[in-house]
Formats: sequence, C-alpha cells, structure tokens
Amino acid sequence: MEYSLFCHHFYALSVSPVKKKLGLLFIMLLLWVYMLYSCVGYCASMPPSLVADNNNNRAKETDFLGKYAEAESGRPDLMMSKLLSRPQSSWTDVESDYDEPTFRRAPRDFSKDEVDLDRDEEWDDGRRVYPLSSFSNGSGSKKLPQAIIIGVKKGGTRALLEFLRVHPDIRAVGAEPHFFDRNYDNGLDWYRDLMPKTLEGQITMEKTPSYFVTREAPARIYAMSRNTKLIVVVRDPVTRAISDYTQTLSKKLDIPTFESLTFKNRTTGLIDTSWSAIQIGIYAKHLDNWLQFFPMSQILFVSGERLISDPAGELGRVQDFLGLKRIITDKHFYFNQTKGFPCLKKAEGSSKPHCLGKTKGRTHPNIDPQVVQRLRDFYRPFNMKFYQMTGHNFGWD
Repeated sequence: MEYSLFCHHFYALSVSPVKKKLGLLFIMLLLWVYMLYSCVGYCASMPPSLVADNNNNRAKETDFLGKYAEAESGRPDLMMSKLLSRPQSSWTDVESDYDEPTFRRAPRDFSKDEVDLDRDEEWDDGRRVYPLSSFSNGSGSKKLPQAIIIGVKKGGTRALLEFLRVHPDIRAVGAEPHFFDRNYDNGLDWYRDLMPKTLEGQITMEKTPSYFVTREAPARIYAMSRNTKLIVVVRDPVTRAISDYTQTLSKKLDIPTFESLTFKNRTTGLIDTSWSAIQIGIYAKHLDNWLQFFPMSQILFVSGERLISDPAGELGRVQDFLGLKRIITDKHFYFNQTKGFPCLKKAEGSSKPHCLGKTKGRTHPNIDPQVVQRLRDFYRPFNMKFYQMTGHNFGWD
C-alpha cells in the first residue's frame, strides 16, 4: 500500500505541467543555440554594405597602384589621360556607350538595352548561381582579380565562366561588374569589395564582355595590375552578329530587320560598321588597342565554336593558361540536344545536372543568304589579320 502510494505521487510529480514546460523550454534553448552556431559562418561571409576595416591598407594600395602606373608609363600625364579621359576618335566605343547617352552613341545602336542580359544567369530550374565561397565560413580575403574574361558579347562568356567555377581553385563574382567601362570612378576599393573571398592559391576572376571593345579598359586594367591574365571568347563574327540581333529582337519586336541594319546602302552593299552588332566582330581592330598594354602571352583566345563541340578541350587550355591543374574534364559535361550546347553534369552548389537558362540556345531568325555571304566577304580581311595577330586560325570562312 505504501509502495503504490509512493509511485502515484512520483508519477504525478513527473508529469506536472511545470516540469513539462521546463523541459520544452530546455529543448527550445538547445535548438536555438544550435541554429545560432550554424549561422555564424554564413553570416560572417555576407558582403557588408560598408567596409569600415582595412581602409588605411586599401588606400595605401590604391596610392601604390597609381604611382606604379605612372612609373611604368614614364609619362604620368599621358597615362592619366588614357585612364580618365574618353579619347576623341571616330571609332565608337561600342559597349560603353549603351548607358551613357551624353557620350558618343552609335547612331544605329538598337541593342543598348541588351548588354546585361547575361548578368546573374539563371539555370533551367530558375536557380541563380553564385560562387560557393559566398557560403564559406568567412575565411580568406577579398582580392582584386588576377584574371578577367574581357569578351566578347554573345561569344560564350557566361558558359565559360560557369564551367570554370567548377574548379576548386577559381572563385568568380556572378554579376558583371562593368568596373573598367562604367564604374571606374567608384575606385578599386569598391571593385575589390564585389569579389568573393579567396584562400591562398585560389584565383579571383570576373567577366564583363564589353571590356574588349572599350578603349579605356586596357590602360585601366594595366594600372590595376600589369600581370592580369586576359581571356577572350571569340566566335565567327557573322553568327555572333546574328545572335546579337536575335537577343535584341527577343526584347524589342519592333526593331528594323537584320538586313536593313546591316547595310548603309543595300544597292551598293556598303556595310554599316556603326551598328554595334557588326562593329564588335572586327576583332583585329579591338585587339590592336589591347596590345598597346599587354603582350600576346597574357591574352588567351578561346574558340566559342570549340567551347560547344569540345568544352573539356577548351577548358583544358584555360586551366593551363591560368596555371591550374586540369580538374575540369569530359566527365563534367553532357550535350543537350535541345539547346545545342554542352551542360554541366553537376553545377557548382548543386548535385543535379543543369544548363544555362532560357536566354541561351535561342532559334535565330531566317536571314537572307546573300546578306550572310556579303557579311562574310566583309569580315574576311579582318579575320585574316586577326589570325596573323594571334597565330591561330579559327576556321571562320
């Protein structure tokens, strides 16, 4: 009797409401501590809106870069004029004029709203892709890029960047910074703060295709670092121009036809080189500007066609150029028959295969074959010069 009475009191005490509440509070406290601990690394890696620390060191570095550029040029006044002024020339800066109506806009530039369609490219499932380093535990530091994909628009730059991000020793910013063509006045501190954190031995990269056709870009990148490695994805200029037009047409259905934009005079067959879609493809003209500051050994030209037919081969060349181990190989790719270009079997930050989004692999409009042939005739001498300058025949007819 006494034993059963004792058990009854013990059971009543153990299931009392007070004990239950205390137990639940204790469990909630443990969960809260665990969640806080898990979030510390993520929160620490979030980019701050204002960087209050290291301002003195960064100011010193900026000052050093300026002095270094002056010393290298031997003509401080000449270097600064190249960096800060827009040269007076009849040659239009194709991409840099899109958002600057007060400067020399090409009179027939119908793609001014299409420059940034590749920014923050989405995969087919709508997931935006950002570098894994954005979700690190906050280790490492932000550095100015050691390598930049400088061009060309509609050449395959977005695909190349996303393929390169598979490499563990490459960290790249997702959106196009447009620092050396539009945002240069913001300063190197602003530019560096856009970059992901990297560890020792990792390479920081960015891509902005409009740099290749921006006159000021070579001098400005040289002033940042004369050792910067430059990557240019080039493509048959005729198919590139058609792709450029198709991108614009997808957003502006009322623009003139491709044929009417191509010619100044259809009867005489005179090509209108003021149209950006045509002008970008005169690669030899733009390369002349870059060779004033960088040797050919620091510029790698990637074939946009082979990036489709043999992505692993082209990625192998890029990894060699960057001094990295060949980690990205055939096993990382599969060919998407619907889109007509290769996709990653396993994209960065995902365990599933993914392709670039709906803006890639568009169906091109039907173009008059005579117009295409006239364009090929126009580009042929420029292509030959480009082959001679680069020492490589890209096989464009």
